[in-house]
Amino acid sequence: MRRKLFVTLLLLLATAVSAFERQPNADYRARRQRLAAQLGNGVLVLFAPTEAEGQNATSGFRQNEDFYYLTGWREPGAALLVAPKPYTEILFLPAHNASQERWTGPKLGAESPDARKQTGFDHIDVLDHLRDELVRVLPSPQATVYSDISDSGATASTIPLAWLRRANAFPNYTSMRDVSSIVGALRLSKDGGEIAFIRKATDASVEAHKAAMRAAKPGMTENELAALMRYEFEKRGCEVPAYAPIVGSGYNSTVLHYSENSGTLAAGDLVVLDVAGEYSYYASDITRTLPVNGKFTPRQREIYDIVLGAQRAAIDAFKAGSSTIGRTSESSLYKVAYDYINTHGKDAHGQPLGQYFIHGLSHYVGLEVHDSGDTAKPLEPGAVFTIEPGIYIPEERLGVRIEDIFMVGVGGTLVELSAGLPKTAEDVENAMK
Repeated sequence: MRRKLFVTLLLLLATAVSAFERQPNADYRARRQRLAAQLGNGVLVLFAPTEAEGQNATSGFRQNEDFYYLTGWREPGAALLVAPKPYTEILFLPAHNASQERWTGPKLGAESPDARKQTGFDHIDVLDHLRDELVRVLPSPQATVYSDISDSGATASTIPLAWLRRANAFPNYTSMRDVSSIVGALRLSKDGGEIAFIRKATDASVEAHKAAMRAAKPGMTENELAALMRYEFEKRGCEVPAYAPIVGSGYNSTVLHYSENSGTLAAGDLVVLDVAGEYSYYASDITRTLPVNGKFTPRQREIYDIVLGAQRAAIDAFKAGSSTIGRTSESSLYKVAYDYINTHGKDAHGQPLGQYFIHGLSHYVGLEVHDSGDTAKPLEPGAVFTIEPGIYIPEERLGVRIEDIFMVGVGGTLVELSAGLPKTAEDVENAMK
């Protein structure tokens, strides 16, 4: 029986949708052109990580998100040059390394006949020519070079920029500025292709949560449940988890970033499942809280209903062009959810529950699960974000979080992308039968 099940799983994985999708070249070019319009008297010089810099032990090389957003290019070691006047865009690719390609397989080069078709760039050159091209396009008598320059540490551009300085690529009057905030503002509003990928990640993740609801039972390990969910969203096309899966039961349900997943589910406990997949670099983010034995106790259901009420209050309060997801503004959805929690229910000492809502309500989602964007900015069409209130009471071994992913649609309507997943306590219990 076990052998038959194992073979079935292998067949399912073999037929899973696994091809990495990419948006049309025109989408990436349009982003570069929008960026160029904001550079003023400056140029962009952006570097992709090297193989070693972008390597992940479990998922291989991952491109820098800003670089990918502007190019759609997933290979290491490339560089991007964009100048606004006259408009110039060049993708620089590393020269072929026959020894290295014995390990990695053949790589696209600047001389490849289909390089333009594959990349969408009219001008592709070898990386060795970057210095000369930069000198050629740099405005004078004054210019600004934009790149990923971080105060918090080295980036993929740190070493190459230092080499360009030594190679006298920049006149003394050239200033350097970080481009992250400009690209982050562009990334805030998702286009149709991005939304489609986020929907695919979300649809696959919804099915993973449904599978967990059917499978969860006392005696099961947290890691077993996490593995089942990963299998379910990966067989539907997600390449990797969007973040380290969080499956926390009992006391672990009150630990926000618990990721050991080493406990065993026990009857009478709750289990928090903060698990979602990533599709073609685009993340989803979903959380559900389940009663391990399939039935909420009265106290668990009380807290669960308060958390759900807080989410619904935030949804009802949403107004496009006015609501924000940060904590400080008067139009913050966080404040709505916090006030709801703090005025509904008490802890064992008769104190309001607001003190147990210890994290923010929302974050943007896109190429990163916590995506770029100003959280104080009013939500406009194209924004994709979470609404995820929670209550965590360690002394009661009781943690509840409900998280769904939303987008602001055309006309300012709020669209719940994960709407197909059971949410009310009754619906969760029925899904677990």
